[in-house]
Amino acid sequence: MHYPVTVHKSDHGYDVHCNLLPGCHSQGDTLDEALANIKDAIKTYLEMVSEEEQGTLYEVEVTA
Repeated sequence: MHYPVTVHKSDHGYDVHCNLLPGCHSQGDTLDEALANIKDAIKTYLEMVSEEEQGTLYEVEVTA
């Protein structure tokens, strides 16, 4: 599966964010390293979501 990522270059290297997966981001000193790291981060993220989906789903109401 393909996931679009956004890459930002800074003085410290590269930051990469997967916009489709909130909170899924990584970094690297080089672009290649950053892209390899985000692939690993996406795999880990999807594994965690899969484990969480095995629980019981409840609905709660939150009032402001």
